[in-house]
Amino acid sequence: MPNPIHADESPIRFDRLHGSLPNWLKRFLPIGGGLSHDHHGKGMFGVTVFLLSESIVFFSFFFTYIALRLTHPNWLPAGVKGPELSTFIIINTAVLLSSSFVIQAAENALRRHKIKKFRRLWLLTSGMGIYFLVSEGIEWHNLDFGLTTGLVGGTFYVLTGFHGLHVLSGVILQTIMFARSFIRGNYNKSHFGVSATTLFWHFVDVIWVILFSLIYLWQA
Repeated sequence: MPNPIHADESPIRFDRLHGSLPNWLKRFLPIGGGLSHDHHGKGMFGVTVFLLSESIVFFSFFFTYIALRLTHPNWLPAGVKGPELSTFIIINTAVLLSSSFVIQAAENALRRHKIKKFRRLWLLTSGMGIYFLVSEGIEWHNLDFGLTTGLVGGTFYVLTGFHGLHVLSGVILQTIMFARSFIRGNYNKSHFGVSATTLFWHFVDVIWVILFSLIYLWQA
Protein backbone atom coordinates (compact mmCIF):
# COMPACT_ATOMS: atom_id res chain seq x y z
CA MET A 1 0.00 0.00 0.00
CA PRO A 2 1.37 3.48 -0.81
CA ASN A 3 2.59 5.38 2.20
CA PRO A 4 0.34 8.23 3.35
CA ILE A 5 1.61 11.61 2.26
CA HIS A 6 3.05 14.05 4.73
CA ALA A 7 1.03 17.14 5.56
CA ASP A 8 3.62 19.39 3.89
CA GLU A 9 3.52 17.23 0.73
CA SER A 10 -0.26 17.14 0.47
CA PRO A 11 -1.65 18.43 -2.85
CA ILE A 12 -4.44 20.02 -0.78
CA ARG A 13 -3.30 22.94 1.36
CA PHE A 14 -5.73 22.64 4.26
CA ASP A 15 -4.38 25.76 5.95
CA ARG A 16 -5.41 27.84 2.93
CA LEU A 17 -8.70 25.99 2.51
CA HIS A 18 -9.56 26.52 6.18
CA GLY A 19 -9.31 30.30 5.88
CA SER A 20 -11.92 30.42 3.11
CA LEU A 21 -14.54 28.32 4.91
CA PRO A 22 -17.62 29.70 6.69
CA ASN A 23 -17.34 29.95 10.48
CA TRP A 24 -19.77 27.09 11.20
CA LEU A 25 -17.70 24.70 9.08
CA LYS A 26 -14.44 25.75 10.76
CA ARG A 27 -15.80 24.22 13.98
CA PHE A 28 -15.37 20.81 12.35
CA LEU A 29 -11.97 21.45 10.77
CA PRO A 30 -9.22 22.50 13.18
CA ILE A 31 -5.85 23.05 11.53
CA GLY A 32 -3.00 20.77 12.51
CA GLY A 33 -2.45 17.18 13.53
CA GLY A 34 -4.92 17.17 16.36
CA LEU A 35 -6.34 18.79 19.45
CA SER A 36 -5.49 18.30 23.09
CA HIS A 37 -8.06 16.52 25.22
CA ASP A 38 -9.26 19.83 26.68
CA HIS A 39 -9.54 21.51 23.30
CA HIS A 40 -11.30 18.44 21.89
CA GLY A 41 -13.89 18.70 24.64
CA LYS A 42 -14.36 22.43 24.05
CA GLY A 43 -14.61 21.83 20.33
CA MET A 44 -17.30 19.18 20.76
CA PHE A 45 -19.16 21.52 23.11
CA GLY A 46 -19.12 24.17 20.40
CA VAL A 47 -20.46 21.71 17.84
CA THR A 48 -23.18 20.65 20.27
CA VAL A 49 -24.24 24.28 20.75
CA PHE A 50 -24.31 24.71 16.97
CA LEU A 51 -26.53 21.62 16.59
CA LEU A 52 -28.86 22.87 19.31
CA SER A 53 -29.26 26.13 17.41
CA GLU A 54 -30.04 24.14 14.27
CA SER A 55 -32.59 22.13 16.26
CA ILE A 56 -34.43 25.34 17.12
CA VAL A 57 -34.74 26.16 13.42
CA PHE A 58 -35.97 22.67 12.59
CA PHE A 59 -38.48 22.61 15.42
CA SER A 60 -39.89 25.96 14.32
CA PHE A 61 -40.52 24.34 10.94
CA PHE A 62 -42.04 21.28 12.64
CA PHE A 63 -44.51 23.33 14.66
CA THR A 64 -45.40 25.38 11.58
CA TYR A 65 -46.11 22.20 9.62
CA ILE A 66 -48.22 20.74 12.45
CA ALA A 67 -50.24 23.94 12.77
CA LEU A 68 -50.87 24.11 9.03
CA ARG A 69 -51.90 20.46 8.81
CA LEU A 70 -54.35 20.89 11.69
CA THR A 71 -55.89 24.04 10.23
CA HIS A 72 -55.82 22.82 6.60
CA PRO A 73 -56.72 19.10 6.74
CA ASN A 74 -57.82 19.13 3.08
CA TRP A 75 -54.89 21.10 1.73
CA LEU A 76 -54.54 19.18 -1.54
CA PRO A 77 -56.72 19.87 -4.60
CA ALA A 78 -59.15 17.12 -5.58
CA GLY A 79 -57.41 14.20 -7.27
CA VAL A 80 -53.92 15.22 -6.16
CA LYS A 81 -52.03 12.76 -3.97
CA GLY A 82 -49.87 13.87 -1.08
CA PRO A 83 -46.59 12.32 0.09
CA GLU A 84 -47.19 8.59 0.55
CA LEU A 85 -45.59 6.01 2.81
CA SER A 86 -44.30 3.83 -0.01
CA THR A 87 -41.74 1.04 -0.08
CA PHE A 88 -39.42 3.51 -1.81
CA ILE A 89 -39.60 5.93 1.12
CA ILE A 90 -39.20 3.14 3.69
CA ILE A 91 -36.06 1.84 1.96
CA ASN A 92 -34.66 5.36 1.70
CA THR A 93 -35.29 5.90 5.41
CA ALA A 94 -33.71 2.55 6.30
CA VAL A 95 -30.59 3.46 4.31
CA LEU A 96 -30.17 6.81 6.06
CA LEU A 97 -30.78 5.39 9.54
CA SER A 98 -28.41 2.48 8.88
CA SER A 99 -25.72 4.97 7.90
CA SER A 100 -25.64 6.17 11.52
CA PHE A 101 -24.43 2.74 12.62
CA VAL A 102 -21.92 2.63 9.77
CA ILE A 103 -20.39 6.03 10.54
CA GLN A 104 -20.17 5.15 14.24
CA ALA A 105 -18.38 1.92 13.34
CA ALA A 106 -16.01 3.98 11.18
CA GLU A 107 -15.18 6.31 14.07
CA ASN A 108 -14.67 3.33 16.38
CA ALA A 109 -12.27 1.82 13.82
CA LEU A 110 -10.28 5.06 13.76
CA ARG A 111 -10.07 5.05 17.55
CA ARG A 112 -8.45 1.61 17.26
CA HIS A 113 -6.09 2.98 14.57
CA LYS A 114 -7.61 0.73 11.88
CA ILE A 115 -7.31 3.32 9.15
CA LYS A 116 -8.22 1.03 6.23
CA LYS A 117 -11.43 -0.08 7.91
CA PHE A 118 -12.20 3.53 8.79
CA ARG A 119 -11.86 4.59 5.17
CA ARG A 120 -14.07 1.77 3.88
CA LEU A 121 -16.86 2.45 6.36
CA TRP A 122 -16.53 6.22 5.97
CA LEU A 123 -16.89 5.95 2.20
CA LEU A 124 -19.88 3.64 2.64
CA THR A 125 -21.54 6.27 4.84
CA SER A 126 -21.00 8.92 2.17
CA GLY A 127 -22.44 6.59 -0.45
CA MET A 128 -25.53 6.00 1.67
CA GLY A 129 -25.96 9.75 2.11
CA ILE A 130 -25.70 10.31 -1.64
CA TYR A 131 -28.22 7.51 -2.23
CA PHE A 132 -30.63 9.27 0.13
CA LEU A 133 -30.23 12.61 -1.66
CA VAL A 134 -30.75 11.09 -5.11
CA SER A 135 -33.82 9.20 -3.85
CA GLU A 136 -35.24 12.37 -2.34
CA GLY A 137 -34.75 14.14 -5.67
CA ILE A 138 -36.62 11.32 -7.42
CA GLU A 139 -39.45 11.61 -4.92
CA TRP A 140 -39.72 15.35 -5.50
CA HIS A 141 -39.84 14.78 -9.25
CA ASN A 142 -42.68 12.26 -8.93
CA LEU A 143 -44.88 14.25 -6.55
CA ASP A 144 -48.20 15.57 -7.85
CA PHE A 145 -47.93 18.86 -5.98
CA GLY A 146 -45.37 21.65 -6.11
CA LEU A 147 -43.84 24.32 -3.93
CA THR A 148 -46.75 26.66 -4.60
CA THR A 149 -49.50 24.11 -3.81
CA GLY A 150 -50.70 25.86 -0.68
CA LEU A 151 -48.91 26.60 2.57
CA VAL A 152 -48.66 22.94 3.56
CA GLY A 153 -47.12 21.97 0.24
CA GLY A 154 -44.60 24.78 0.47
CA THR A 155 -43.70 23.83 4.04
CA PHE A 156 -43.16 20.21 2.94
CA TYR A 157 -40.56 21.29 0.39
CA VAL A 158 -38.89 23.69 2.82
CA LEU A 159 -38.67 20.98 5.49
CA THR A 160 -37.35 18.20 3.28
CA GLY A 161 -35.12 20.60 1.35
CA PHE A 162 -33.57 22.07 4.50
CA HIS A 163 -32.92 18.57 5.80
CA GLY A 164 -31.48 17.55 2.43
CA LEU A 165 -29.11 20.52 2.62
CA HIS A 166 -27.85 19.18 5.95
CA VAL A 167 -27.37 15.72 4.45
CA LEU A 168 -25.34 17.30 1.63
CA SER A 169 -23.28 19.25 4.18
CA GLY A 170 -22.62 15.99 6.03
CA VAL A 171 -21.41 14.30 2.85
CA ILE A 172 -19.09 17.25 2.13
CA LEU A 173 -17.67 17.03 5.66
CA GLN A 174 -17.18 13.28 5.26
CA THR A 175 -15.32 13.85 2.00
CA ILE A 176 -12.96 16.32 3.67
CA MET A 177 -12.37 14.00 6.64
CA PHE A 178 -11.65 11.13 4.25
CA ALA A 179 -9.10 13.21 2.34
CA ARG A 180 -7.42 14.21 5.60
CA SER A 181 -6.96 10.56 6.52
CA PHE A 182 -4.21 10.39 3.87
CA ILE A 183 -2.14 13.07 5.62
CA ARG A 184 0.48 11.29 7.68
CA GLY A 185 -0.14 11.51 11.42
CA ASN A 186 -3.20 13.72 11.06
CA TYR A 187 -5.39 11.48 13.22
CA ASN A 188 -2.69 10.14 15.54
CA LYS A 189 -3.33 12.49 18.48
CA SER A 190 -6.92 13.49 17.89
CA HIS A 191 -9.73 13.02 15.41
CA PHE A 192 -11.96 15.88 16.42
CA GLY A 193 -13.21 16.47 12.88
CA VAL A 194 -14.30 12.85 12.56
CA SER A 195 -16.06 12.91 15.94
CA ALA A 196 -17.80 16.19 15.10
CA THR A 197 -18.89 14.93 11.69
CA THR A 198 -20.21 11.72 13.25
CA LEU A 199 -22.24 13.72 15.77
CA PHE A 200 -23.57 15.94 12.98
CA TRP A 201 -24.63 12.84 11.01
CA HIS A 202 -26.47 11.39 14.01
CA PHE A 203 -28.26 14.73 14.32
CA VAL A 204 -29.29 14.58 10.66
CA ASP A 205 -30.72 11.09 11.19
CA VAL A 206 -32.68 12.06 14.30
CA ILE A 207 -34.19 15.01 12.42
CA TRP A 208 -35.24 12.66 9.63
CA VAL A 209 -37.00 10.33 12.07
CA ILE A 210 -39.13 13.28 13.21
CA LEU A 211 -39.72 14.41 9.63
CA PHE A 212 -40.66 10.89 8.56
CA SER A 213 -43.18 10.65 11.40
CA LEU A 214 -44.72 14.07 10.74
CA ILE A 215 -44.97 13.81 6.98
CA TYR A 216 -45.33 10.18 5.99
CA LEU A 217 -46.80 8.43 9.02
CA TRP A 218 -49.27 11.27 9.61
CA GLN A 219 -50.26 11.31 5.94
CA ALA A 220 -50.76 7.54 6.03
